[in-house]
Amino acid sequence: MSQLTRRDFVASGLAAGAFVTLGSRTSFALAANESVNIAFISCGGRAGGLMSAFSKLEGVNVVALCDPDEARLGSAKKRFPKAKGYTDLRKLLEDKTVDAVVISTCNHWHCLAAIWAMEAGKDVYVEKPLSHSQWEGRQTVAAARKYNRVCQVGTQQRSDPMQTEIKKFLHEEKGLGEILSARVNRYGVRGQIGKRDKPLEIPTGVDYDLWLGPAQDEPLYRDKLHYDWHWDFNTGSGEMGNWGVHVLDDLRNNIFQDSVALPKRIMGGGGRVAWNDAGNTPNVHFVYFDTGSIPVVIGLSNLNDSAKKKGTAKHPGPGSGYIAYCEGGRYEGQRGRGEAFDENGKSIKKFKGDSGMGHHQQNFIDAVRAGDNSNLNTEVEMGHYSTGWCNLANIAFRSGSAFTHKAADVVKGDHGIWGSLLGEMETHLQGHNIDIESMDLSLSPMLTVDVEKEQFIGSHADDANIFLKREYRKGYEVPDLS
Repeated sequence: MSQLTRRDFVASGLAAGAFVTLGSRTSFALAANESVNIAFISCGGRAGGLMSAFSKLEGVNVVALCDPDEARLGSAKKRFPKAKGYTDLRKLLEDKTVDAVVISTCNHWHCLAAIWAMEAGKDVYVEKPLSHSQWEGRQTVAAARKYNRVCQVGTQQRSDPMQTEIKKFLHEEKGLGEILSARVNRYGVRGQIGKRDKPLEIPTGVDYDLWLGPAQDEPLYRDKLHYDWHWDFNTGSGEMGNWGVHVLDDLRNNIFQDSVALPKRIMGGGGRVAWNDAGNTPNVHFVYFDTGSIPVVIGLSNLNDSAKKKGTAKHPGPGSGYIAYCEGGRYEGQRGRGEAFDENGKSIKKFKGDSGMGHHQQNFIDAVRAGDNSNLNTEVEMGHYSTGWCNLANIAFRSGSAFTHKAADVVKGDHGIWGSLLGEMETHLQGHNIDIESMDLSLSPMLTVDVEKEQFIGSHADDANIFLKREYRKGYEVPDLS
């Protein structure tokens, strides 16, 4: 059997059961010059960018497309007229000509789609955030191990060659001395999503049962079905899971070199304020992470600076990026570039890169051809941990009670970054005539995390643990593979 190509083996119909017991994936690697047949599960906005990236790679064929929205599927079919079209991903996964799938669905579908695909013998490229809840992310890692599949998460900045230079400067050369603390930012203005009196009518041509999948069937009071699912916890993860995962993944990669899987303690809060729309994820979010070594905070806001002034709120560093505060200055990093400053604020070194697009997809295809996940730049477990910081941050918000300065003033040894972030947020909210101590803002207690078990322990653990796993609709349950 070792003489078969991987596609021959999958086509034999034996793969789903055999990969559990077979040893090395390399026995089923594609020949170096063999084409890789890929399928896209979801044909929406993000899929368009991924289609461009993957279709430019040598030896990559787009052979199938899937979307429960017939209009989106039709548009993609015009782009790839030879590809087969499906509305049900389960039918696509029966297609034995497909080697790998690219998943860019709503967040609530990521894990189940990836698990089903790996069970069917496909390799997987899945968009960030990996998971909608921490438990299902762990099951996706378990699926990759059980079925011996290549699984890459779409935090593409990891494939930017600049990242290697940054880590060398910060950690090998100690260009700024020891890192003392870190801050992460995502400040990007967004608009309201509307608030209807009557539930939204699902557009004609959308198989809504398939669109919902694992999510609960709840009435929608926003104006649009697509994209704005981000701001509903039933289907999305808010800005923390949308952009926060990118900047926190950068932090884990460049500041911690992936040595910190999850924080040991977390405190977070925020609110959906200044708007009166149908969303329920925070448009202002602030979190403290105790990693056991370098303390970290993250600040996010989708609001204008104030009710009278457009543009993002005032903040140090890049709007979407991170700051490493060091003994000899600071490093500011963001997608495609970075800059180091000495203790007097003088620029001493600049870094230039790209978004990682193209590189990240090539990295995945190379792994698929080799039948080996060891060289993936965001192997599923790395993506699981980076997503985990976001999942925990959302849980802190959801399990919190009314914000008070007294409750927030428990962080020690953080070099002042938590207090600075809260001060900025208070000023930002005042600009919208909102008191940070109003009932509109929540704050969790300091929550302790059992990093190995990926659950909360100690005081207030029960209030937080209920958000680690969601309820699944019948027929769309994520399997327990741990």
